[in-house]
Amino acid sequence: MKCKLLPLFLVLLLIGCSVFAQDKKDSVGQAAADTTVEKTTAFTLIFGKYPKHREGIYVTHGGDGPLLSFASMKENGEHVRNIPRFTIFFNIGSNFNKDFSKNFGIFTGINLKNIGLISKPTDSLKLKQRVYTFGVPLGVKIGDVTGGSFFFFAGGEIDLAFNYKEKQFVDGDKVHKFNEWFSDRTPLLMPSLFAGIRVNPGFGLKVQYYPQNFFNQDFKTKDKGGNTIYPYKNLEANLVFVTLGYNFSGINYFKVKKKRHYMKMKSGKAEFEVNY
Repeated sequence: MKCKLLPLFLVLLLIGCSVFAQDKKDSVGQAAADTTVEKTTAFTLIFGKYPKHREGIYVTHGGDGPLLSFASMKENGEHVRNIPRFTIFFNIGSNFNKDFSKNFGIFTGINLKNIGLISKPTDSLKLKQRVYTFGVPLGVKIGDVTGGSFFFFAGGEIDLAFNYKEKQFVDGDKVHKFNEWFSDRTPLLMPSLFAGIRVNPGFGLKVQYYPQNFFNQDFKTKDKGGNTIYPYKNLEANLVFVTLGYNFSGINYFKVKKKRHYMKMKSGKAEFEVNY
């Protein structure tokens, strides 16, 4: 009850002070003319209520950052040796967020990712194969989604593979490389599932899994003799990667205030606010 009467007490105090305020006039000799300066001060009183959570749709910018990927590879049912792949460039993106409460929200967006694998079919041969993709995620957030201090997120994503690149090494020496736009060597659309956590001030850890075969087993090409071959016919590879994500610019999280109401008093350039 006392907290609710505080704004009223402050208003009465301000009005009482203005009643006793008087303009002062200086007189300089009998020959000097009296000068009166009048100043009008506007007084504004505003009552309001803070929102319980972020309202409307807001944008966060960032991406997957450093990305460490692994692959489960088999050829004709036999395990193929592969090496974990680490990359930083280029993994960027933006998300569009909608919070339904301070503890639950959803998001979508668009992400540019560099994903792929490194394999060693033989002791002397090493292959580096990757694709650049545009991905569109759809996920949920649970936790402190308004304040951004800590929350879980999970969902699915569909990637469009638009550039394939392959490098071949024999005994450590690069002998061949090429890249293709919208190559048929991999599926055009690559679905995935992801889950992770986000902590203040915008860092996160995410695990993402691609259940679909990285290679297109129906892809065909010509060998040096002009014969048609299917290089990936019996090859299966499923990707999973762990990434240190980030969201910095545009995040603008704010903490929900414990005192839900406010009263603002403005007089000229002076401003005073009381929460209750």
